[in-house]
Amino acid sequence: MVEIWQKTLNWEPNTQQQDNFQQLYELILQGNRQLNLTRITDPREFWEKHLWDSLRGISSLLLSEKSKTSKYSQHLLSSSAKLIDIGTGAGFPGIPIGIVAENINVKLLDSTQKKINFIDTLLTNIQLSNIRTVVGRAEAIGQNPQHRENYDIATVRAVSNASVCAEYTLPLLKQGGLAVIYRGSWTEEETNTLQSATQKLGGAIESIERFTTPLTQSVRHCLYLRKITHTPAKFPRAVGIPTQKPL
Repeated sequence: MVEIWQKTLNWEPNTQQQDNFQQLYELILQGNRQLNLTRITDPREFWEKHLWDSLRGISSLLLSEKSKTSKYSQHLLSSSAKLIDIGTGAGFPGIPIGIVAENINVKLLDSTQKKINFIDTLLTNIQLSNIRTVVGRAEAIGQNPQHRENYDIATVRAVSNASVCAEYTLPLLKQGGLAVIYRGSWTEEETNTLQSATQKLGGAIESIERFTTPLTQSVRHCLYLRKITHTPAKFPRAVGIPTQKPL
């Protein structure tokens, strides 16, 4: 896959990163025997839908040879940069990002204790010291002073309304921070709804990128939301409310 990495992201993993990706794949397969971690187990499909897709979302922040001139790059050039991956599940996109960006601190958030226990074991086996886990719901974490407005980047793979994802991510970001929402399909009508929600949360849509995956040519989108000002104290709302009543 080296040529595809280089052609699509202007980057390729070094030997250690390749080894870590291989270990990650093997450990996920083992964990799948006890836990419902992922339906994606074919090696090529895993590479495209978990590894490549995870890194494509943040490629403009840290993978490009030209990243030092990127408008996003300031977040990841410092060893003190903090990223939180919300609803990480089996660890995507957070773990691949942490493997590639060894200089940043990555937090993996999920509400399922069993999944977090598995990830903790996985991180120990691969020896990824820059990645940590936390159990909880995004609504509660977003109101916790230890986490609220404490991160430079927040990622989430959107399985629900994008406005819900905005309410999960923006309260956790410092001013100037960036939310990266991974999506499949996307429409202009959704953009209008998301813009309204984002403004209420103290942010703005910075860009929406459409791209296709390199093996199956599947359409993907990444939504980038910039944190402009403090999020009002009432957000995020109580657990369950954002999904029941999206902004």
